[in-house]
Amino acid sequence: MIAYLEHFVHGNDTESTPNDDVSSLQGSFHFSPISIATKDFGGMKSSTPLAVIRPYSTADVARAVKAATTTTNLTVAPRGNGHSINGQAMAEKGLVLDMRATAEEHFQLLYHDGVPYVDVSGGALWEEVLKRCVSQFQLVPRSWTDYLGLTVGGTLSNAGVSGQTFRYGPQTANVTELEVVTGKGDTLVCNENQNSELFFATLGGLGQFGIITRARIVLQQAPDMVRWIRVIYSEFEDFTKDAEWLVTLPEGDGFDYVEGFVVANNDDPCNGWPTVLMGSNQVFDPVQVPSSAGPVLYCLELALHYRKTARSSDVNKRVDRLLGGLRFVEGIKFEDDVKYMDFLLRVKSVEEDAKAKGIWDAPHPWLNMFVSKSDIADFDREVFKKILKHGVGGPILVYPLLRSKWDDRHSVVVPDSNIFYIIALLRFIPPPPKGPPTDKLVSQNNAIIQLCYNRGYNFKLYLPHYLSQDNWMRHFGDKWTRFVQRKQNFDPMAILAPGQKIFSRNQLK
Repeated sequence: MIAYLEHFVHGNDTESTPNDDVSSLQGSFHFSPISIATKDFGGMKSSTPLAVIRPYSTADVARAVKAATTTTNLTVAPRGNGHSINGQAMAEKGLVLDMRATAEEHFQLLYHDGVPYVDVSGGALWEEVLKRCVSQFQLVPRSWTDYLGLTVGGTLSNAGVSGQTFRYGPQTANVTELEVVTGKGDTLVCNENQNSELFFATLGGLGQFGIITRARIVLQQAPDMVRWIRVIYSEFEDFTKDAEWLVTLPEGDGFDYVEGFVVANNDDPCNGWPTVLMGSNQVFDPVQVPSSAGPVLYCLELALHYRKTARSSDVNKRVDRLLGGLRFVEGIKFEDDVKYMDFLLRVKSVEEDAKAKGIWDAPHPWLNMFVSKSDIADFDREVFKKILKHGVGGPILVYPLLRSKWDDRHSVVVPDSNIFYIIALLRFIPPPPKGPPTDKLVSQNNAIIQLCYNRGYNFKLYLPHYLSQDNWMRHFGDKWTRFVQRKQNFDPMAILAPGQKIFSRNQLK
């Protein structure tokens, strides 16, 4: 399914005009139009930086940060492909670094103890990494996001989650080395043994400790084909039991990709049965839905990788064996065989469709969170079946992840639960008057978050956004002290990523 769709907002062709605060940068950098960094994909925040710099190398990034350290109030925000929702990559009256300019700086295959890795630039898109790795080496990274128009540095600063996360962990768990420019302007190579505290801090660190300019990513052999399957459940308990069983199977015994989503139990083309179909030749037969079904249904989405030399009968046997143990609604199953590359790039069609409908540039009040297994059934009753029973005008993702695949040394925080679920409300709604007011949808998000607090759920926001440090302290919990100490160590003037609203410039002095 779809996870994250990214947009680079183009403005006019007026070049940035640095003022006196950044006059020392003139002649040393290329500048982009300020307008490209005033908004993001969320479309709900706006901010005007002093300048937008196009750094073509790590040295350029370091010089820009160094320049900021010589001022009293200048901040620096790295911007990938502009996919943040709440202004996280903005810098009001600060410097925005257009990291896409660094995309070509690094791309090298290497082996260590027989395991392949690729060094790539922090500003490279995952889509570019995929295409180059497959075409040149027949190798691919192990862990992805669903939408690949995201930068390497952007997802590694958060986590990077998709249907492979249950097996290989988030993208942050599949990186062995980083090159990082700290908030002091220092360029450091870091891994588990060298500058390890910076390495662990940066992964999932929301850009607070350094700007990722290079990442070393674990690779594996690229499969040729994918058996892509969607099955429907009327009962949430059956859906979660089957999903949890699948994600706990040993590697080689289960599917290679497991996700799920919620659909309205009606024929609404944006929220209901039609959203389950994988092609125009498929038909959803509502007669097969049990009369006992509630206002929503649940779709389990699965994929099995295989080589093109594999016999179809062998692939069928593996699929049938796995599906035979599941409790989905009999008669509602959709499947297709597609090329591996096409499967990973499947969300491109969603992007194209959104642009055709004029909703790509509309506001996107998305909400992403992790909810523990112990609370997910109650979340279903209170949120899916009540608050969101008519849908959100886009995908509602829900599928399990394994706590054991996440590294506690990284900065990202997740629920303290062996199994927890990612929830993602990915709205694609026309702006008013065709669609509901954005403020109303943001209020609905806030009501869901407040419900989680009121009912005592064990949950964490993913891609978090808070406006007060008290809320950030609650978010990080017992990791807050470590987070602050890391900030003091690597960005003591609080120059980096001001759009996250965690620290303010010079707060830590």
